[in-house]
Amino acid sequence: MTTTNRTIEIFSAGCPACDDTIALVQALAAGNGTVAIQDMRDPSVAARAKALGVRSVPAVIVDGKLADCCAARGPNEATLRAAIS
Repeated sequence: MTTTNRTIEIFSAGCPACDDTIALVQALAAGNGTVAIQDMRDPSVAARAKALGVRSVPAVIVDGKLADCCAARGPNEATLRAAIS
């Protein structure tokens, strides 16, 4: 059995939902990679998250790619226009 050493980043704002995601990812990644917590309250972290396609938190990046479960969330212009108009 081959174990892949993944680099995993969790973009968090320190909220309870973020804490739950951190605990889940750490449990799932045990022995299969390194987990780094990125604080979105830091402007440089927020800028990097935006460049990676993060639209809401918590968000998980695995080996430099936004996890599919985190890709489709967040507001978009069409939805907001419909709600506001």
